[in-house]
Amino acid sequence: MTDTEIEGKQLVARPVVEAPQSGCSNCKAQLNGPYCAQCGQDSESTIKYFWLVMLHLLDDIFSFDSRASRTLWPLLTRPGFLTNEYILGRRVFYVPPLRLYLFISIIFFISLKFFAVSENTSIINIRIDENTIPQVTTHIGELEQKRDLLLTKEVQNQQLQSEALRLLEQDLEKYKRYKTDLASEGNKIGKAIIVELVDLEHEQFNLGKPLLASDQERYSNLTLQLAKVRNGEKVNLLSIGSNSDGTFSLPILSAQKNAMLNDVVNQLEEKASKVLEGDTDPLLEQIINTLPQLMFLLLPLFAGLLKITYLFSKRLYMEHLTVALHSHSFVFITVLLLEFIDMTQDQVSASWQWTGTGLHVVSIFFLAWIPVYLFIMQKRVYKQGYIVTAVKYAVVGIAYFGLLSITALIAFVWGLTNVTII
Repeated sequence: MTDTEIEGKQLVARPVVEAPQSGCSNCKAQLNGPYCAQCGQDSESTIKYFWLVMLHLLDDIFSFDSRASRTLWPLLTRPGFLTNEYILGRRVFYVPPLRLYLFISIIFFISLKFFAVSENTSIINIRIDENTIPQVTTHIGELEQKRDLLLTKEVQNQQLQSEALRLLEQDLEKYKRYKTDLASEGNKIGKAIIVELVDLEHEQFNLGKPLLASDQERYSNLTLQLAKVRNGEKVNLLSIGSNSDGTFSLPILSAQKNAMLNDVVNQLEEKASKVLEGDTDPLLEQIINTLPQLMFLLLPLFAGLLKITYLFSKRLYMEHLTVALHSHSFVFITVLLLEFIDMTQDQVSASWQWTGTGLHVVSIFFLAWIPVYLFIMQKRVYKQGYIVTAVKYAVVGIAYFGLLSITALIAFVWGLTNVTII
């Protein structure tokens, strides 16, 4: 092939240099596009400068026109939409479910470590400060009113009145001591024991129900432990035993194996007591480090739970797994937003109270949106009636919370075994 060029009046023939036809690096077949028609390999090399790879990655994640931007908004606002689109085969415009989960979970658990460690000083005492102390204070007021009423009341049997006053004074002194211990600095073990004692006594005094035999034995053991703490003796903080006396046993194991199991449990209890008496940041970090792996293992279990619940729906297991990936991604990103709102609320509430109130309302909306979203998602994906969906939603929810409790216990024990006590 030649082209011509006129130079003056002379016609000169010059050869045209053609670009060499590129071939596939894998099978050497001729390329007519970005992918090889023979083996499917991408013609573009994946070996690039690192900064170029990072720029492409950031562009893919944050670009307005990227699949991520088209995925996150429906994920938050349109329950079941992404799952149905993926099942129907319309996938090219959205981030694949597994990649979406991995991306969101990485950001979520990194942020969780930051938020949890920064707020760790209030994690252990939050239940005591907000619930137990007011409960104890209220009961003290009730006991004082009963005492004053009994003192002013004229009775014929002075002996019965004296005995009733003596019991009231004992209870009053006990609860005043509870309040003093709860308000004091440190002494986490004593506070934890008092919280459980108050809970048991709440059933007996406020609800008018006598304690069960097992609860009564538990109450006695806790009272003994509290006395040891006040005397400076060493006790374990955890109450992970399955028996009322604090021991742990499994019916499928022999007495010898249960004894060995109790030795392990006692060692964990002793280690937990030492850790929780001091700085709990290392334990919290270890627990959070184990959660990503455990939650990833929980996904197929949740999908299996959906498979059993919708056994006759003729749905493939991968469809249920897609529901699990999308629902967990939604929960993670919503909780992450709640953490950011809470952090912002703490910063602005002191200066602009109306802003803090508005953010509080937004937080309540997001908290309420989580269960509503999951219910609507289940309804739209599996396309069953409201009543059937509500029943199955409750069954799945209860079973899943059981799995979450087991996961949390495993994360705690796993983190406890990895933490180093100095």
